Amino acid sequence: MHTPVLLGEVLDSLRPTPGRRFLDATVGLGGHAEALLPGLLPGGWLLGLDRDPEALGLARERLAPFEGHFELVHGDFRDLAGHAARHLGRGADGVVMDLGVSSYQLREPARGFSFLVDGELDMRMDPTRGRTAAELIAHTSAAGLERILSEYGEERYARRIARAVFERRRSLRTTGELARLVEAVVPRREPRLHPATRTFQALRIAVNDELGALEAALSTLPQWLAPGGRVAVISFHSLEDRIVKQALRLHRAAGVVTVLTRKPIRPTADEVAENPRSRSARLRVAERRAG
Repeated sequence: MHTPVLLGEVLDSLRPTPGRRFLDATVGLGGHAEALLPGLLPGGWLLGLDRDPEALGLARERLAPFEGHFELVHGDFRDLAGHAARHLGRGADGVVMDLGVSSYQLREPARGFSFLVDGELDMRMDPTRGRTAAELIAHTSAAGLERILSEYGEERYARRIARAVFERRRSLRTTGELARLVEAVVPRREPRLHPATRTFQALRIAVNDELGALEAALSTLPQWLAPGGRVAVISFHSLEDRIVKQALRLHRAAGVVTVLTRKPIRPTADEVAENPRSRSARLRVAERRAG
């Protein structure tokens, strides 16, 4: 069963109460939604959004006990304003955005997200559209690959890796092949961190335009967060967290929100011990001002 990250902190921050309308902008396997829905009843409702149609199917099974009190939509949170207008009208009273890759996606070889299982180099959050990681690699210059690895992976050896990948670009087809290639050209600096970790992160971000989608979603916050409503965003690396921090700061300066987290909330030691993937999670929360 998928374990949602910072669950208690999200519940404390969003304060679900009966009759309110919530939005889970990255519903995934439904972990946060499952915990939020009981607090919204009676009379409340939740809209769940995700780019991954397979995840939506699993979330629908998980949320079956709340049938009639939620709706799941296949879509990109880049268009949060449009989804809110179509399904929420006045906006949401509470919004959660968990920007992480689910353990389900990481375990599935066919999705190509992880170097721990060998599979096709895909990495698309939405496998029904867009180009795969293999296609991105095959059609990107060495300089372009270096930029992706440097900017999105903050990879110290971006140039070395980019050159090696570029030379093999036509033959790289699996996650295992890519991981072994990176491992062969990069020294292992950190015992607990595989040399290919930042490369996989960078390619995944590029394939899915994750940072562009996040910026676009947060820029329209006044259109999808109702007055008095709260938004809780969980990021997993510094690039995402920086975008969230800057976006909330801009909305605060414009008088739109009050930022409730001076510093991001981090998981407790107990949560990290039980769920190691939570160790890099950061939660920021803001409240829409009335009027």
